Amino acid sequence: MTPIELTDANFQNEVMESDKPVLVDFWAVWCGPCRAIAPIVEELARDYDGKLKVGKVDVDNNPEISMRFGIRSIPTVMVFKGGKVVDQVIGAMPKPKLVEKVVAHLVG
Repeated sequence: MTPIELTDANFQNEVMESDKPVLVDFWAVWCGPCRAIAPIVEELARDYDGKLKVGKVDVDNNPEISMRFGIRSIPTVMVFKGGKVVDQVIGAMPKPKLVEKVVAHLVG
Protein backbone atom coordinates (compact mmCIF):
# COMPACT_ATOMS: atom_id res chain seq x y z
CA MET A 1 0.00 0.00 0.00
CA THR A 2 1.32 3.44 -0.86
CA PRO A 3 0.49 6.65 0.99
CA ILE A 4 -2.68 8.46 -0.10
CA GLU A 5 -2.23 11.91 -1.61
CA LEU A 6 -4.20 14.14 0.73
CA THR A 7 -5.59 17.46 -0.47
CA ASP A 8 -7.71 20.31 0.85
CA ALA A 9 -10.60 18.58 -0.95
CA ASN A 10 -10.30 15.01 0.44
CA PHE A 11 -8.74 15.61 3.88
CA GLN A 12 -12.04 15.67 5.78
CA ASN A 13 -13.19 12.34 4.34
CA GLU A 14 -9.83 10.52 4.34
CA VAL A 15 -8.49 11.71 7.72
CA MET A 16 -11.09 13.34 9.95
CA GLU A 17 -13.78 10.73 9.24
CA SER A 18 -11.47 7.70 9.10
CA ASP A 19 -12.34 4.72 11.28
CA LYS A 20 -8.60 3.87 11.51
CA PRO A 21 -5.72 5.92 12.90
CA VAL A 22 -4.14 8.09 10.18
CA LEU A 23 -0.49 9.10 9.87
CA VAL A 24 -0.20 12.34 7.89
CA ASP A 25 3.14 13.50 6.49
CA PHE A 26 3.20 17.25 5.75
CA TRP A 27 5.97 17.76 3.17
CA ALA A 28 7.16 19.72 0.11
CA VAL A 29 9.11 18.78 -3.01
CA TRP A 30 11.93 21.22 -2.20
CA CYS A 31 12.42 19.94 1.38
CA GLY A 32 15.51 17.73 1.82
CA PRO A 33 14.54 16.25 5.23
CA CYS A 34 11.07 15.50 3.77
CA ARG A 35 12.68 13.44 1.01
CA ALA A 36 14.82 11.71 3.64
CA ILE A 37 11.80 10.41 5.59
CA ALA A 38 9.65 9.62 2.49
CA PRO A 39 10.87 5.99 2.26
CA ILE A 40 10.11 5.50 5.98
CA VAL A 41 6.57 6.83 5.51
CA GLU A 42 6.11 4.47 2.54
CA GLU A 43 7.39 1.52 4.63
CA LEU A 44 4.90 2.36 7.39
CA ALA A 45 2.08 2.38 4.81
CA ARG A 46 3.09 -1.16 3.77
CA ASP A 47 3.93 -2.49 7.24
CA TYR A 48 0.67 -1.33 8.83
CA ASP A 49 -1.68 -1.81 5.85
CA GLY A 50 -5.17 -2.51 7.18
CA LYS A 51 -4.39 -1.09 10.64
CA LEU A 52 -3.23 2.42 9.77
CA LYS A 53 -4.03 4.82 6.96
CA VAL A 54 -1.01 6.77 5.71
CA GLY A 55 -1.25 9.99 3.72
CA LYS A 56 0.92 12.84 2.49
CA VAL A 57 0.02 16.53 2.23
CA ASP A 58 2.07 18.71 -0.14
CA VAL A 59 2.01 21.95 1.87
CA ASP A 60 2.63 24.12 -1.20
CA ASN A 61 -0.44 22.75 -3.01
CA ASN A 62 -2.71 22.50 0.06
CA PRO A 63 -2.32 25.69 2.12
CA GLU A 64 -5.74 25.37 3.77
CA ILE A 65 -4.89 22.14 5.64
CA SER A 66 -1.41 23.39 6.49
CA MET A 67 -2.81 26.58 8.04
CA ARG A 68 -5.60 24.69 9.83
CA PHE A 69 -3.05 22.56 11.69
CA GLY A 70 -0.46 25.30 12.18
CA ILE A 71 2.26 23.68 10.09
CA ARG A 72 5.27 25.99 10.40
CA SER A 73 8.10 23.54 9.85
CA ILE A 74 8.36 20.50 7.60
CA PRO A 75 8.51 17.62 7.67
CA THR A 76 5.76 17.42 10.26
CA VAL A 77 4.15 14.05 10.87
CA MET A 78 0.83 13.94 12.72
CA VAL A 79 -1.15 10.96 13.93
CA PHE A 80 -4.94 11.39 13.90
CA LYS A 81 -7.36 9.13 15.73
CA GLY A 82 -11.10 9.72 15.77
CA GLY A 83 -10.64 13.01 13.91
CA LYS A 84 -8.23 14.44 16.50
CA VAL A 85 -4.47 14.96 16.48
CA VAL A 86 -3.09 12.52 19.05
CA ASP A 87 0.63 12.86 18.29
CA GLN A 88 3.00 15.03 16.32
CA VAL A 89 6.64 14.86 15.26
CA ILE A 90 8.46 17.81 13.73
CA GLY A 91 11.60 17.19 11.68
CA ALA A 92 13.18 14.08 10.24
CA MET A 93 13.61 11.12 12.57
CA PRO A 94 14.74 7.50 12.26
CA LYS A 95 12.17 4.80 11.54
CA PRO A 96 12.25 3.17 15.03
CA LYS A 97 11.30 6.48 16.66
CA LEU A 98 8.44 7.08 14.21
CA VAL A 99 7.22 3.48 14.61
CA GLU A 100 7.21 3.96 18.39
CA LYS A 101 4.95 7.04 18.02
CA VAL A 102 2.55 5.25 15.64
CA VAL A 103 2.30 1.87 17.37
CA ALA A 104 1.32 3.52 20.66
CA HIS A 105 -1.87 4.72 18.96
CA LEU A 106 -2.64 1.43 17.22
CA VAL A 107 -2.82 -0.47 20.48
CA GLY A 108 -4.31 2.34 22.59
